[in-house]
Amino acid sequence: MISKLFGGAWEIIKFALVVLVVVLPIRFYVAQPFIVSGASMVPTFESGNYLIIDEFTYTFIREPQKGEVIVFRYPNDPSKFFIKRVVGLPGEEVIVDGREWTLAADEYFVMGDNRLQSLDSRSFGALPRSNITGRALLRLWPPKAFAYEPGLAQAAEFLR
Repeated sequence: MISKLFGGAWEIIKFALVVLVVVLPIRFYVAQPFIVSGASMVPTFESGNYLIIDEFTYTFIREPQKGEVIVFRYPNDPSKFFIKRVVGLPGEEVIVDGREWTLAADEYFVMGDNRLQSLDSRSFGALPRSNITGRALLRLWPPKAFAYEPGLAQAAEFLR
């Protein structure tokens, strides 16, 4: 009956409802795509790598862990997203390049794996927990570099 009244418009309405009910919640609360831009995470990630970011874990299960690669909103311009490695957790003291930072209960210290070309906590300070979007869950591109939890295996190398 409805399809007779609305014709092809009913198909568009059904599609829009599916998007609203299924796709949007997944996109905003579970996972989102991310394309790496820049050299701050070389050799772990190259510019153009296509990632899927897990938002679900940090929202519902647990907090970020040391060594994980995260995506976050840049504190000085929240319209920009950065990708870095967690090297300091809330409440810790972090000493890098002879300078000491004491992290508050909701702050993280993050650094790029390419220390010489990374704008990170050494520059902008501790990262508020509220800026963290999620963790790198999958690298889908390039296909030869496909990985689950990309960068986690290299964590020890970059936590020195």
